[in-house]
Amino acid sequence: MTQTRPGGWLARTLQRLTADDSAIDAQELREEADRAGCEPVSACRKGAVVTVTGRLKSVVYTPRETVPTLEAELFDGSGSVTLVWLGRRRIPGIEPGRTLTARGRFAQFDGRKVIYNPWYELSAG
Repeated sequence: MTQTRPGGWLARTLQRLTADDSAIDAQELREEADRAGCEPVSACRKGAVVTVTGRLKSVVYTPRETVPTLEAELFDGSGSVTLVWLGRRRIPGIEPGRTLTARGRFAQFDGRKVIYNPWYELSAG
């Protein structure tokens, strides 16, 4: 999928003035991911080891009978992936609104995109 950008300064300024906040936020997140050299979530394929970066939209602790899990939805502007840490109830710094980079094997489970037990790095901001 290729996307063309408006050519001039005026066209880009008009686009930003007329776009809604969520579209602007998604575009900024995609640009940050590009600068960081990370794959867009929308381009990740099952079985590949990927590095993604974005903002956590939600964090949920799910108690289970066997292994508790901590699940966080990471949005990068192109799509979302669920980061799942098995055996964890809480991880300091993993909270909604935080920006992080995650690396791991991309999977699909029950129709959703997932990375299990990813390596992660919280952004300073």
